[in-house]
Amino acid sequence: MSESTIESILHENRLFQPSAEFSQQAAVKSLTEYEQIYGQAKADPEKFWADLATTELHWFQTWDAVLNWQPPNVQWFVNGKINISYNCLDRHLTTARRNKAALIWEGEPGDSRTLTYAQLHREVCQFANALKQLGVKKGDIVGIYMPMIPEAAIAMLACARIGAPHTVVFGGFSAEALRDRLVDGNAKLVITADGGWRKDAIVPLKEQVDKALANGQVPSVENVLVVRRTAQAMTLTEGRDHWWHDLQKTVSAHCPAEPLDSEDMLFILYTSGSTGKPKGVVHTTGGYNLYTHVTTKWIFDLRETDVYWCTADVGWITGHSYIVYGPLSNGATTVMYEGAPRASNLGCFWDVIEKHGVNVFYTAPTAIRAFIKMGEEIPNARDLSSLRLLGTVGEPINPEAWMWYNRVIGGDRCPIVDTWWQTETGGIMITPLPGAIATKPGSATRPFPGIFAEVVDLNGNSVPANEGGYLAITHPWPGMMRTVYGDPDRFRRTYWEHIPPRDGNYLYFAGDGARQDEDGYFWVMGRVDDVISVSGHRLGTMEIESALVSHPAVAEAAVVGKPDELKGEEVVAFVTLEGTYSGSDALIKDLKSHVVKEIGALARPGEIRFSDALPKTDRGKLCVGCCDR
Repeated sequence: MSESTIESILHENRLFQPSAEFSQQAAVKSLTEYEQIYGQAKADPEKFWADLATTELHWFQTWDAVLNWQPPNVQWFVNGKINISYNCLDRHLTTARRNKAALIWEGEPGDSRTLTYAQLHREVCQFANALKQLGVKKGDIVGIYMPMIPEAAIAMLACARIGAPHTVVFGGFSAEALRDRLVDGNAKLVITADGGWRKDAIVPLKEQVDKALANGQVPSVENVLVVRRTAQAMTLTEGRDHWWHDLQKTVSAHCPAEPLDSEDMLFILYTSGSTGKPKGVVHTTGGYNLYTHVTTKWIFDLRETDVYWCTADVGWITGHSYIVYGPLSNGATTVMYEGAPRASNLGCFWDVIEKHGVNVFYTAPTAIRAFIKMGEEIPNARDLSSLRLLGTVGEPINPEAWMWYNRVIGGDRCPIVDTWWQTETGGIMITPLPGAIATKPGSATRPFPGIFAEVVDLNGNSVPANEGGYLAITHPWPGMMRTVYGDPDRFRRTYWEHIPPRDGNYLYFAGDGARQDEDGYFWVMGRVDDVISVSGHRLGTMEIESALVSHPAVAEAAVVGKPDELKGEEVVAFVTLEGTYSGSDALIKDLKSHVVKEIGALARPGEIRFSDALPKTDRGKLCVGCCDR
């Protein structure tokens, strides 16, 4: 975060109240009502979550205990039986939602498709049977490496239906990054497409899968399923590779949802950490279903007729929670878009809103800053009057971007929910409830009911109002991660040992700096560990350093984040070279390409600087940039 952004946030005092008309129709209608709900949750958290689980979800079997908390290990709704695919699909089929649009999809080249709840249910059941036909059983992990097409959501829901945990890998990651995640997860099958459209170009996804699996590098993978999307030339390996649509034709559309234990693993999602190896964040079924359901319902104030659009990719947690599972569990109409703003169509987001009458729009500050640079005349040329609620996600939003978003996109009539959360939290943690909480540009405002957050020092003591510290959560919540896949010690070290227990109670360390003002509003100031945020996506500095050092020219590398007006932060790398190499523009280009090959375009350094030596601590640890972190 730049110094100018921090300065503006520190002196921000504008307050925006929700309109009386909005509040009257909202799920939570006033600050008094929010404080009453929050107080009830704080007085008896287990009763609060149990009541919601009973009224909001379908259970095949109720639980024996609401919470089993043995820090840092947690279980919610112990021995309860549930299926998130059932909650997202089957239970809506006996209501008027059966023929309601569940998923509206807009493709990059201009094609589109709408699936009703009945149609989506049929496709999911068929694909679940196709997976079973290929030998996928409960507990088998399935890799998903897909473009933003309906089949990505169908694959996730089909895996969840039969109890096969999925691990979705963002389609922008390289073959090497895909391979590492498939190996770590011991994936049995991979689902992909021949390619996907991105900014008027084809991303060759199947080609990347072939590279990842070459020479037996992922011995656990037995089959690859391929969606025909871009019709480009590609190779099918006999016996291993299968066309999705061919398999769909051969199987039944009847596939009952498997009653799963509340704590059965739903998915693994890899996120960058302060060490080189990405962390496989594990989420389980019951608590995650409840938390994404309730946060979607209250924060986005969903109404039966709403068209809701989150612009994230399903390769990230935002896409999991707020494109697929949260909206569909609520019976909402959710929009999925394959494309991105690009030179050939700078107004594509606004075209989608106008075409489909989007009411709720949830996007990232990076996108908003890009829209500002494009100019107001582009959104002003579209009819955005259907919008009634806006949201931001992925990183703190600077007040200037917030004000532009409010005025130009929201027409000064749409509340903005500025949300703070993480892959590890499963869902939104700090946010305005739009009918109840007045907003301040740049602040995520107050914790969601049932979430108990504090700003503390490294001893676990609460700091005074408007004093900086570390953001911590003081009580477990249903959507929290359960472990790091295959590495429970890393789970404990990363999240539970930075801040000592307080009165015997463990505190979850979020890795973000924050302050809380005199009104109780939280202002998140960004990462305090060796993780940088590029366009709202977390990248571990050590992962990028490892990629650079794997190049034969590089002896040592150190990576830091540099404030960037558009991306939030930009990757800057300091490199020392092996003796026979010398720095040049050609080598810089080659090193950047090498990082893209090893990780993906998201990690491409914006700047590489050559140095004869890198500073180290007395224990030999590289310390470029560490003094101001």
